[in-house]
Amino acid sequence: MKLIFVDIDGTLTRPGENIPPDSALEAIRGAQAKGNKVFLCTGRNLDMLRPLLKFGFDGVVGSGGGYVTVGDTVLYDCPMTDEQRDVALESLHEFGVFCTIEAKDGSWGDENMGEFLSQQGEGNSEIERWRKALSENLGIKPMHEYNGSPIYKVVVMCTDMSQLDKARSLLEKDFRFVMQEVKAHNCLNGELVNRKFDKGLGVRLIAEHFGLGIEDTYGFG
Repeated sequence: MKLIFVDIDGTLTRPGENIPPDSALEAIRGAQAKGNKVFLCTGRNLDMLRPLLKFGFDGVVGSGGGYVTVGDTVLYDCPMTDEQRDVALESLHEFGVFCTIEAKDGSWGDENMGEFLSQQGEGNSEIERWRKALSENLGIKPMHEYNGSPIYKVVVMCTDMSQLDKARSLLEKDFRFVMQEVKAHNCLNGELVNRKFDKGLGVRLIAEHFGLGIEDTYGFG
């Protein structure tokens, strides 16, 4: 048995979409028919994964490794603390950084993020994902409706790296600031990722669950 891990945006589907092409589904089902297991492995949270779970995946490495399952069994669950969340949002909003926060049961974004995204060009898969999610109402709720659920990461968008300086000074010992710069569009986007986990940890935990080594895993992304 082999364990196969598949990224979503730009790999299994186009950025922001939830329907894989028939060719991908046929390949996945063919692999499973031979006794292999196929997992979603993504930065998306559980709520954004729900439309894809109906296609029969064997589990997920979600939230960039912060939430890991095999079937209905949760192997790992590591959200931010409330204090970390509050410090992140306060220090980012203070300098005009647009934020989206992701919990298991939903995502919430700053109300004016849609206007910011509409001004950005094409060619960045993360921007495309959020633009599509907002325009098609794929579960992104306004920040003022946030229900206090534990969150796994903060997605950020801004125009200058200096806007992140205060947040870095307060949080960088616990979080990686994974940023992508699109110079042609004067835009920075990225996310705060907990140093306690990554997708690789999720892969290792699932391999251990089945008593397999890392050499029995394959990733596509």
